[in-house]
Amino acid sequence: MANNAKTTNKQSKGNQSRQKVAKLTKKIRFAMLSTIDETGSIVSRPMAHQAIERGRNLWFFAEDNSRMVNQIKANPQVGVALSSKDSWVSIAGQAKIVRDQKMNRKLWNAGVSAWLPQGPKDPSVVLIKVKGQSAEYWDTPGGRVASVISYAKARITHHRYDGGERAIVELADTDHRD
Repeated sequence: MANNAKTTNKQSKGNQSRQKVAKLTKKIRFAMLSTIDETGSIVSRPMAHQAIERGRNLWFFAEDNSRMVNQIKANPQVGVALSSKDSWVSIAGQAKIVRDQKMNRKLWNAGVSAWLPQGPKDPSVVLIKVKGQSAEYWDTPGGRVASVISYAKARITHHRYDGGERAIVELADTDHRD
């Protein structure tokens, strides 16, 4: 999708924009979580986020001795990309490893068991909390059909593609709460 949707370069720190990011993120179950490895290369892998809180904090399960967890311990700067049939969200933030049995049990579900069969009480099961600092989203209500119509209209009229809403959103709180 081009970077010229009708809200090009809209930047926002407002609660309404945060809520939009949260709404889009909640409806997309799987994400690509990107970390930085020991050589400085970006490494991405698919992950299912378990929850989003305060409109910016994403929770993932992982195994403590995994390469991803070690990368986060060395460099907590991460990216999270989410995509559905009609929206895309990119979140930049800081990750931290959380050891919290109560939170493990709260977020645990049958899907997690397929990847971590040892269960939520096992000490090797940890949570990754991504504290979003900024996000960018593209939303095309109406999905593929609306996008195709907008694309065809742009081609026929020789006007820029107008495929929906796009915004850059500041997620960091001024009060520094998690």
